[in-house]
Amino acid sequence: MGAFDWFWKAMGATSERNTKKSKGIVDAAHAQLESLEELENHELSTRARALVKDGEITDKAEFLALLSIASSRTLGMTPFNVQNQAVLRLLEGDVIQMATGEGKTLVGAMAATGFALTGKRVHLITVNNYLAERDAEWMRPLVEFFGLSVAPVTEKSTRDQRVVAYQSDVIYAPVTEIGFDHLRDNQITNRSQTVQVPADVAIVDEADSVLVDEALVPLVLAGSESAVQSTGMITDVVAHLEETEHYTIDAEGRNVFLTDEGARIVEKRLRIDSLYSDEHIGSTLVRVNLALHAKALLLRDVHYIVSDGKVALVDGSRGRVAELQRWPDGLQAAVEAKEGLEVSEGGRILDSITLQALMRRYPMVCGMTGTAVEATDQLRQFYDLHVSVIDRAKELKRFDEADRIYATMEDKNHAIVEEIAHIHETGQPVLVGTHDVAESEALAEVLEERGINVNVLNAKNDAEEARIIAEAGDLGRVTVSTQMAGRGTDIRLGGADEADHDQVAELGGLAVIGTARHRTSRLDNQLRGRAGRQGDPGLSLFFVSLDDDIVTSGGADTELTVNPDATGRVDSKRVKDFVEHCQRVTEGQLLEIHSQTWKYNQLLADQRDILDQRRARLLDSDQALQELSQRAPERTAALEGLDDDVLTQAARDIMLFHLDAEWSEHLAMMDDVRESIHLRAIARETPIDEFHRIAVREFKDLAQRAVDQAVETYQRVEIDSQGAHLEDAGWKRPSATWTYMVSDNPLAGGGNSVVSGIANMFR
Repeated sequence: MGAFDWFWKAMGATSERNTKKSKGIVDAAHAQLESLEELENHELSTRARALVKDGEITDKAEFLALLSIASSRTLGMTPFNVQNQAVLRLLEGDVIQMATGEGKTLVGAMAATGFALTGKRVHLITVNNYLAERDAEWMRPLVEFFGLSVAPVTEKSTRDQRVVAYQSDVIYAPVTEIGFDHLRDNQITNRSQTVQVPADVAIVDEADSVLVDEALVPLVLAGSESAVQSTGMITDVVAHLEETEHYTIDAEGRNVFLTDEGARIVEKRLRIDSLYSDEHIGSTLVRVNLALHAKALLLRDVHYIVSDGKVALVDGSRGRVAELQRWPDGLQAAVEAKEGLEVSEGGRILDSITLQALMRRYPMVCGMTGTAVEATDQLRQFYDLHVSVIDRAKELKRFDEADRIYATMEDKNHAIVEEIAHIHETGQPVLVGTHDVAESEALAEVLEERGINVNVLNAKNDAEEARIIAEAGDLGRVTVSTQMAGRGTDIRLGGADEADHDQVAELGGLAVIGTARHRTSRLDNQLRGRAGRQGDPGLSLFFVSLDDDIVTSGGADTELTVNPDATGRVDSKRVKDFVEHCQRVTEGQLLEIHSQTWKYNQLLADQRDILDQRRARLLDSDQALQELSQRAPERTAALEGLDDDVLTQAARDIMLFHLDAEWSEHLAMMDDVRESIHLRAIARETPIDEFHRIAVREFKDLAQRAVDQAVETYQRVEIDSQGAHLEDAGWKRPSATWTYMVSDNPLAGGGNSVVSGIANMFR
């Protein structure tokens, strides 16, 4: 047996031992329920607290029993044994895999309450704002039963509401809000301006989505600048360029390049000598490339929508509007100009952090999802997290039909419509998972023409998400949804009130149809998991064409001879195996991209930690004044009459301004380096090694440059009883900030998204 095989076998044995031990503790907890039920509410609360010593639970079985009784009394929900097992594994720090509809919301609340009883502050990270608010209110009685506090933080929370909420024992919030509040707190100049309070534990709902799918998405805090890029004329020029003749797109559809003829046309129309001259390569060429990217690679109703005269980004992993998000580096302006909209104000990056780096700041991370096993490698490699699989409370009755494979996209899409119509005639509810907005709307339009009433859930109406998805199991209902929209909301047979549950169950339950395989089998299984909830019957079926992105990408350079029948269907084990192979290839590509991107991001994350420590020292002491006084003693002597607190804060303001400005410049420069680092391979240098060399070299002088500039400012800026007048001297912090996310996953898309003919895909 090789060392690698031995390692995985050992890890499996450890997991199995943990599962057996957990079940034993749960059985012991169940045995104590009857006797503990006799206790009054205050006695239960007191007894639970008494079971905690030095932050550790002394009797886990009794502790679980007390949580169970409290849940029953406050919420009317008595947890199954498997739910108690899940609570225990969360308290041990695992990522648990629980099937859809098995009660993860209650499990998360019980675990959060358990952690809080041990003195730990908990962030329960939800999928979206709606669930943060809903679950905090829903689970509030359980948390407060033990004298603990709970509050949500959502996009609409004011600053004052956030300050209060973060003081709570349990905080429900989307990961983006937590991340953006962290970035904003890194811009403060006085501790009184702090919004967040550090948390000890993060319990992540839909853990695979946050910790893996979106792990390398940078959260970005940007500040306004007065200059607005003049993109209009360049956009007009680029709009007339033709693919192949004037520009080419690479095989993966990630980059676009001007041809020599294209460059000549642009130069002629812009009336410049050369795009590649020193005068234009850093400005005009950049804006031309951005406009070209916006024209050729960013598709309306796939990557973004236009709503109320504004460009709104679409979250590729969920098919919903990405709230408060923008593209950086002039790309937003290029898309706005392309759509003929008012070009928004430019800005510069003040700070950024990836979700992965954000999550690694917590002393403890655990989580819940329906598809953790497929992400085991990533969870262990990047977070040192273990996966525990929790059994279903009731046996799975869903039938997972084999994929139906078609030779062409046209044949496949026709078959999808026919299958939906066939199932709909029986009254069985259908949930169709598509890959983007345009596909969902094209399919819905064709179904409507067939006389089938359709509920569409995509980025254009995500405010109605919970209502639409909750009714998706109703009799005769057809719901078309982008990606995994609606995760976190149960689909109950017979509608939200389950009035027609038995009738729908007799028809076979919810039928889930996937219009294409995803880049990973885990995403397929997330969609499958919407059917077969809590022992209900159900059906899942995926359609595949040999034109799908996953096949053309994962099976590139492979010639495949097929013999389709009259409908275009290909029924061959060899072809089915090939599709499985293509998905494994794209899964490998995603893991490699994650690994490589992690290497680029990790050094900047380490540098951010050093910067944070420097910021903390400046905020929490008079170190700024001491350093400036040592370098400019005469200036300090001249300010001797000022109040010590005023002078200390003035020095702090000056030091922090220049430290933050230097960090912003460092991020911008390293972003530029990252964009061009692939050129290092031409010189036979390893790109990642060269990136690290440059990052270390530049960061080494960052703090010293900030101090030198701070000394210069200290000597000449006006400082009086009101503090340092930095703005009067031209040192002005941004008048406004905004946040956005940038996808760093080039394979995030997929399915049927093609550049041309998308509106007619189902005809």
